[in-house]
Amino acid sequence: MRLPRFYPIFDSVAWLERALPLGVKLVQLRIKDRPAPELRAEIRAGLALARAHGAALVINDYWQIAIEEGADWLHLGQEDLDSADLAAIRRAGLRLGVSTHDGPELARALALKPDYVALGPVYPTILKQMKWREQGLERVTEWKKLVGDTPLCAIGGMSVERAPGAFAAGADIVSAVTDITLHADPEGRMRDWLAVAA
Repeated sequence: MRLPRFYPIFDSVAWLERALPLGVKLVQLRIKDRPAPELRAEIRAGLALARAHGAALVINDYWQIAIEEGADWLHLGQEDLDSADLAAIRRAGLRLGVSTHDGPELARALALKPDYVALGPVYPTILKQMKWREQGLERVTEWKKLVGDTPLCAIGGMSVERAPGAFAAGADIVSAVTDITLHADPEGRMRDWLAVAA
């Protein structure tokens, strides 16, 4: 399956409103610590916006809401896998992405036949505290050999400048967060991303 090579992750529909008109076609909505009604409203609005722009919106973590709101894509971290009803997710026809950081996690992810596997952090990341050190580009190449035809997403400390190296190492998709959200010109930065991932 061929997915867009640029995959930004945002924490609000306000960011989707900025990204989707630029031509972003694969985007994740990762919202943390919001009341359930607000969360559902954001997911519902995000899905409507993505459909209006012909883009795929990946919902992070909230698999029940994703099913109920008719989402097409879901992303789960390893901790999320412990509590998610994977049978219900598959019955609903959701495509699934899974985070991985080490060999056992990759084996667990591949057993689920995911639609993509994310590997991170490739570089040091300021987004969240992680127990894993940076994986490096060599690990991207190693993971790509292990996942075969499953799309591999490189995440963690990624920037426009680092993206070509990740693609050369074997990543099919590169994900970015703070390289966009902390940039002085987020729209310009997204245009740069779209160009480097074209």
